Amino acid sequence: MSDIETLPEAGPGRGKTGGGGRMAPDTYAAQYQAEGYAVVRGVFGQDDIAALADVFDRIYAQGLSYPTSFRDRNVFFHLASDLNLGRILRFVQWPAYFDPVLAAYRTDRRIFDIVAPLIGRDVKQIINQMHWKPPGAAKADFGYHQDIHFRRPAAAYRDAGNSYVQTMIAVDPQGPRNGGLAVYPGSHKLGALNFPQRGRIMDADFSDRDLLALGLDPDRLVHLELAPGDLALWHLCTIHGSGPNTAPIDRRAYLNGYVTAANCERGEWAWRDGAACDLGAPVLVHYEALHSRPGPFYLDDAEG
Repeated sequence: MSDIETLPEAGPGRGKTGGGGRMAPDTYAAQYQAEGYAVVRGVFGQDDIAALADVFDRIYAQGLSYPTSFRDRNVFFHLASDLNLGRILRFVQWPAYFDPVLAAYRTDRRIFDIVAPLIGRDVKQIINQMHWKPPGAAKADFGYHQDIHFRRPAAAYRDAGNSYVQTMIAVDPQGPRNGGLAVYPGSHKLGALNFPQRGRIMDADFSDRDLLALGLDPDRLVHLELAPGDLALWHLCTIHGSGPNTAPIDRRAYLNGYVTAANCERGEWAWRDGAACDLGAPVLVHYEALHSRPGPFYLDDAEG
């Protein structure tokens, strides 16, 4: 595995790169409130990352054993046909239902201690995802977007400005070259914006055109430089996206999104008054047909 220093920073005039040492709690919380994102360094150690990397490799192999994308209730494997690599696994939703290692990390006390000062001690979870960006993939972008547009129905997600935080554990070194996350500081204060129509985010290009269409300056972007074990946080309205992987290493990331329980009608419990909650039978999160068409079944790419 390469060190983060081997991944080139963004070029001149193409935004900044985020760096710095480990943040104190008051510092990351202040940055999160002011800029809509923060990075807490070194949350997870080498043993943690080795365990997560092993799970990522096993589940990637499991996904490639399926003929097409696959759903079983809230669990969803999204496969794609890549022009360079052939079949690849882009992401898996809610793997914590079937993998005990991922289930443990979704309610890890180290994450709770970081998110609780932002959203409280009674917390539900609305995102649980694994993401891959294999080296050399022709299409691994995620176009610029705000997560708030995917929280539907809107009535089920209340007080968006104060109740939600997205987290991402870096499993590999991440930077601009291998498709690391780029964020637009302060954009969480703009509310929900009307992005250009371009289909699914994972099919959209990571393009300045979308920012320019919103009247935003691409040079204000921050390209996050993450080492394995770092935890990135961002707000529901923070504009973010990520580009292709042109480096020789993967860009694996474990995403968990949390919400103040009292302000969300959906989602799985993560912590009740700070006590970790195990997953039981799946409850309604994003998959609207959970009860009418639970699966398991395969899907074609258009359905996925």
